[in-house]
Amino acid sequence: MLYKIGGGFCNIMKKDFILWLAISAVVILALPWLAVTFVKGDAGMAVCLLLFFAINPIYFVAIGVFAGKDVKHLWSLPVTFAVLFLIGTWIFFDMGEMAFVLYAVVYLALGIVTMLISMIIRKKVQR
Repeated sequence: MLYKIGGGFCNIMKKDFILWLAISAVVILALPWLAVTFVKGDAGMAVCLLLFFAINPIYFVAIGVFAGKDVKHLWSLPVTFAVLFLIGTWIFFDMGEMAFVLYAVVYLALGIVTMLISMIIRKKVQR
């Protein structure tokens, strides 16, 4: 049994989840805050574009690859972090802006598709 109370595989997954949560707090919450707070004007727009079109998609692909290790228990990672992204952007940019919902859906799709591809590759390698 993979999930024993108080030990084994469960503790490893909890530690990994907490690590991903800490990294997410930096990538999804701290970086937009830093962009809004310290980078002004056109440079701020460039940083936001870099966040939305490069850093965040790469991050969600990484989340998907990690979640593909154990889809049964880690399927919630892409969902959790897409919601976290949406909350963060609404706090730091514009509350209720529907464009951020579209970004969150695209990031969620990236995470889920990558998770499924990672799961399929992992199963084929194990055979």
